[in-house]
Amino acid sequence: QLVESGGGSVQAGGSLRLSCAASGYTYSRSCMDWFRQAPGKEREGVAVIYAGGGNTYYADSVKGRFTISQDNTKNTLYLQMNSLKPEDTAMYYCAADGPPRCRPVVATLLPNEYNDWGQGTQVTVS
Repeated sequence: QLVESGGGSVQAGGSLRLSCAASGYTYSRSCMDWFRQAPGKEREGVAVIYAGGGNTYYADSVKGRFTISQDNTKNTLYLQMNSLKPEDTAMYYCAADGPPRCRPVVATLLPNEYNDWGQGTQVTVS
C-alpha cells in the first residue's frame, strides 16, 4: 500500500514536499515514480528513482526544480518541489514496482509500466 501526503495550496514560487509511505512491501529494489494528472490531461511521469541504487530521472518540465529522494529505513519516497508554477497544479501520485532496475529509461515515465499506486495528493499553485 502506498499513501501520499504533503499536498496543499501554495503561491507561485513556493515549495512543497510530498511524501509517499509504503507499507506491506519493501520497495528497496523497486523503480518508483511520482506522476501527476491535471484535469483534462493525461497522467504524466514527473520524477523517477531506482530505490536499489538511487539513480534518478526527471521530466524536462520539472528538471532543476523538483528532487526525488527515498528513505529506505522508513520505506518512504519524497518529492521536494521548489519554484512551483501554476502549471504544476495537479493531483500527484506515487507509483512503485515499475520497470526492473528502472530500465529502459524511456519506460520509467509511462504510467502503464507501474503496478502499485497511491490514492494521490492535490497540489494547487496560484
